Amino acid sequence: QVQLVESGGGLVQAGDSLRLSCAASGRTFSSYVMGWFRQAPGKEREFVTALWWSGGTPYYADSVKGRFTISSDNAKNTVYLQMNSLKPEDTAVYYCAADTSGYYSRPRAMRSNAYDYWGQGTQVTVSS
Repeated sequence: QVQLVESGGGLVQAGDSLRLSCAASGRTFSSYVMGWFRQAPGKEREFVTALWWSGGTPYYADSVKGRFTISSDNAKNTVYLQMNSLKPEDTAVYYCAADTSGYYSRPRAMRSNAYDYWGQGTQVTVSS
């Protein structure tokens, strides 16, 4: 079993920054892919970014490329999402997820059904 707990959400103004954290516990993670997704009211859950815990190039949605950065701290079993230049359209519940298959590719990382475990989500609200 893998437990994922997100934190760091909140209410910010457009142009501000926010850093989300996803603390993982349970089984070992070296081969896992960690992803961030988000879901706005009335919309489907969408891919934001993903990172293979063992390394490799992270993937980003076009809508966040250049503004968001995913990183990991292996010693703390924590994945971060640094969000800069936030826009009102970034408002959503942000979810951390783990894909335990060991496969890492952009097409797979972008699919929510590739992920086995999900956190409870953290709300990010960006006011204009």
